[in-house]
Order: sequence, then structure tokens, then C-alpha cells
Amino acid sequence: MKVVLAYSGGLDTSYCLKYLSDEKGMEVYTALANTGGFSRDELEAIEQKAIELGAKKHVTIDITGEYYEKCIKYMIFGNVLRNKTYPVSVSSERAFQALAIIRYAKEIGATHVAHGSTGAGNDQVRFDLCFSVIAPEITILTPTRDLHLSREEEIDYLRSKGVHRDWSRMAYSINKGIWGTSIGGKETLTSDRSLPESAYPSPLQRDGSEEITLAFERGELARVNGETAGSKIALISRLEEIAAPWAIGRDTHVGDTIVGIKGRVGFEAAAPLIIIKAHELLEKHTLTKWQNYWKEQLGNWYGMFLHEAMHGEPVMRDIEKFLEHGQRYVTGEARVRLRPYHFDLLGIRSPHDLMNATFAQYGESNNAWSADDVKGFTRILSMPLRVHRAVNNEEE
Repeated sequence: MKVVLAYSGGLDTSYCLKYLSDEKGMEVYTALANTGGFSRDELEAIEQKAIELGAKKHVTIDITGEYYEKCIKYMIFGNVLRNKTYPVSVSSERAFQALAIIRYAKEIGATHVAHGSTGAGNDQVRFDLCFSVIAPEITILTPTRDLHLSREEEIDYLRSKGVHRDWSRMAYSINKGIWGTSIGGKETLTSDRSLPESAYPSPLQRDGSEEITLAFERGELARVNGETAGSKIALISRLEEIAAPWAIGRDTHVGDTIVGIKGRVGFEAAAPLIIIKAHELLEKHTLTKWQNYWKEQLGNWYGMFLHEAMHGEPVMRDIEKFLEHGQRYVTGEARVRLRPYHFDLLGIRSPHDLMNATFAQYGESNNAWSADDVKGFTRILSMPLRVHRAVNNEEE
């Protein structure tokens, strides 16, 4: 039997590969759907590990371009931060990774597809949902979940098979992608403990401060410090290179999981958070009050649906149309100061800035109305309140 295993090279997928090959006698094809965050050396090392563990063949499927065009772009348009904190990094990747894996399984005629998710988290639902919708005829295998295995049991099994690695280096579960890195460990299983400095892949390397400029065109990041970098993905990577040494973008996300329990995970996402916040500031200057209001509502829904593996829901295409239409005048530059663990938004320049001094300067001067205009406007604006107060005889 031929099975495609969604493989990352970590403990869970390493166990699944060995178990399916040795215990089930299956022909295992491993596939890594790359959404960014891996170097060429890391990808080569993952492939070597897969072959050593018994994979018939390993492939790396680069889906960063698809991920940007169909997801990241709209998360920027919507300023998506789940629970006002998390840029939906790994959550949003999973649907695209699952789609790439199941497409590959169909391409090579596999009868089974497998993943290493446990039974306690969100990823099991994300992978299962996408697999079953796109290819209901392919059987899904989940050894780690079905056998209720602990990390220690997985390590013991691999050692019994002659696989000796420094598994202590995997004390933290780290998922890297172009839109951020999630970090899970013993501390995130509690409500009061924070991740140690050593758990974060990007240590603090800079001091003082540095000012950078982000240029947007119709809502999309176009330049960093005047550089175009060749593609949107390359531009995000370039910003990450600049900002990561400042240890910016660290936080702990607490939220409701798809399976109904509370979850806690650490993350670092320097480039995503800077991009979202700079974009949001530019929108405050270039969009109307009601555009900003409804964008916030729909952006929140969009992030929730991404988190819950519902990218395929047709309403998502409707929200994307709304978000994209609102970016017509979101063009300009945002200045950002970087410093250890923090960044500050300094200001924007845009030809579409609605803080146009031709009409007025807040708290200083008005050129577009008179004092009598304001008196009349205020009287009409207050009418519902005055009627309510008079009818109900309210004192305060």
C-alpha cells in the first residue's frame, strides 16, 4: 500500500514514518509542503532524515507563492490578529499544506495519506478536514493520535529501531513559516509560565535603535527601505532579516481551539506584526471611518475562519473581495523604529492621506465650516438624546 506522509522531520512525523514502514509494511512517500521559513540546508537535512528512516521518496513542495496570493495578502488587507495578538501564522498555513499534500497523493496514486498530529490540538482537524473534502476516497492514517502516544514512548520506539538522535533538542515544538514561527513547550501547557529566552529561535542581537521605511501600494508591501527584493515573499523575508535580530514580535497567544478547549502557544513574528501594524496605521489615514469599522469586523471573521480550517468556505471569497476593494487608496510609506523587543510606528506619508490641512487641522483651525455650522450640527446631532431625556423625565 502506498501512503503519503506529511513530513516535517520532527519527532511525531519521524515516528509515523518508521511505524508505517516497519510495522504496517507500507510504501511511505514523505512530502514537506514548504510555506517558507526553511533554508536550503534545512530542507536538504529533512530529506536526508526521511530517506534514512525508510521513505521510498521525499519531495519538497514549494507553496509560498500560492500561500501569499491566496492568504497572506488578505490577512494584511484585514490586519488579521487573532484575539488582537496572533497573526494566525501556523494556523493559516495548514490548509495550504494539506491541499498540497493531498494533491501529491492523488498525483502518485496513493491509497492512504498520513499526518503526525496528536489528538489534543487543532492540526488534526485541519488536516483531516482538507484531506476528506478534497479526496474522500483516500484513507487518512494518524498513528500518533490513534495510539495515544507520549513523546517518551515515541522516542523509545525510535531508539529500539536504531534511530539515535538528540531528541532533547526537540523539547520545544517549533513550526516555522514565512508568516511566523510558533513555539510550544511545557511552559505553554500552563497558564502562568512564560517561555524562556532560549526557546525562541531568533535571539536578541542588536541594541540601540534603527529606523526603517515600509512602502505599500494598494495595500500590499512594495518596498522595504526603498528595496523591492524581487517578490512579495522575498520582501517579507528581507524585513524578517532586518527585524528578527531585535527579537521583535514575540508574544503568547491564548485562545479557543477548534476542539473546544483553551490553548496557549508562544510565537515570534517580527515581519508579520510590523507589516500589519504599519498597514493598519496607513489605513487609519487613508480609509473612512466606516471602511475601517467594517474592515475590522470582517478581518476578525476572516482570521477566525482561517484558524478553524475553513479557508474553503465560499464566504471567504466574498470577504476577500471586500478587503481587496478597500485597498484602492492604501498607498504610501510608513516609518517604523526598531529597538530591542519592541517597535514604534512613527508616522506615514501618502497622497491619499485624509488628514488634509486644506479642510482643517484637528484642535487648531477649521477652513471648511463656520462656528454657526457647528452650532446647528450639534443641535441636530443631540436631538435624539434630548427627546429621550424629555419624554422619560430623566434627571441625569
